[in-house]
Amino acid sequence: MNIKIPLSKPTITEEMKDAVLKVLDSSRFVKGPVLEKFESEFSKYCGAKYGVGVSSGTAAIYLALRALDIKSGDEVIVPSLSFIASASPILMVGATPKFVDVDESYCIDINDLKKKISGKTKAIICVHLYGQMCNMDEIMALKEKYGFVLIEDCAQAHGAEFRGKKAGSFGDISAFSFFPSKNMTVCGDGGMAITSDSGLYEKLKMLRDHGRTDKYLHHILSMNFRMSEISAAIGMEQLKHLDEWDAKRREIAKIYNQLLSGKIEKPREFEHRKHVYHLYVIRAKNREELKEYLLKNEIASDVHYPVPIHLQPIFSKYSAPLKNTERFAKEILSLPIYPGLEKKEIEEVCEKVNLYFESEK
Repeated sequence: MNIKIPLSKPTITEEMKDAVLKVLDSSRFVKGPVLEKFESEFSKYCGAKYGVGVSSGTAAIYLALRALDIKSGDEVIVPSLSFIASASPILMVGATPKFVDVDESYCIDINDLKKKISGKTKAIICVHLYGQMCNMDEIMALKEKYGFVLIEDCAQAHGAEFRGKKAGSFGDISAFSFFPSKNMTVCGDGGMAITSDSGLYEKLKMLRDHGRTDKYLHHILSMNFRMSEISAAIGMEQLKHLDEWDAKRREIAKIYNQLLSGKIEKPREFEHRKHVYHLYVIRAKNREELKEYLLKNEIASDVHYPVPIHLQPIFSKYSAPLKNTERFAKEILSLPIYPGLEKKEIEEVCEKVNLYFESEK
């Protein structure tokens, strides 16, 4: 079936194409000056001192755990309402995941987090889901009290803020993804780990490049997680537009909020938080029927995520009931949102959603 209004669509400019051609002309494709500039500019934008470009957001989380010496016997708390990459690196380093519920912001439920912290808790991965940050006042207070290390999963929160501070500026290490659907992309897989700790920065650099300190000198076991110069060139150009694109997403969300009616729960922007709407997520009791209705009208929608991580087969031994997560997973639906989405298209999406619920009366 043809899709008239896609769920997401990256913005590609002539400057991005020119930047790629410059890299091709240079014949320098890895470990070059373009990546160094992108790492510097992106980490500065986020409020951190150092950036390490890597092959994906998943790699950024995995390398963060490695750099922080998380290992077998350690417990890492992570929300279950997320893509599996928020938790799979925990198993990859041999640690034990403990899943925490979410609240109405779709981010960590602080009350449940307090119950889940134990003497074995060595790290928390806070996932800033759909473009909105966690309650960082509460999380940082708990970090101070219990002494765990903090990894921010910012894969969906480029430019999001809490009390005016950018996503990525709170964690010991913070992880970003530049997958094509994100608020900014490298037009393929790519990610970055950022930190303000010089020691962690040096470890991250070694870990992303076979554990080497010199061309043929390797001090720690690792593999190749490097980002290419071409990816960095695209990322550098995308970064120049990030604030503009985030503002456009907020405008689109505002229109959705004004025009949508019916039996749905619209996303809310919580106190002290600047939402950048990586996804515009509604909740509806008859989600699957609505999704099918939109598809018949050539409008894309999707579910992020239909099976929470703690209910995935690979995590079955770590599963425990998470009331909100399990309820939300049955109701959430992502509607189209990207900077190039036109007002008439937003109006058409809203018209179809509203018509569907009118027909249900």
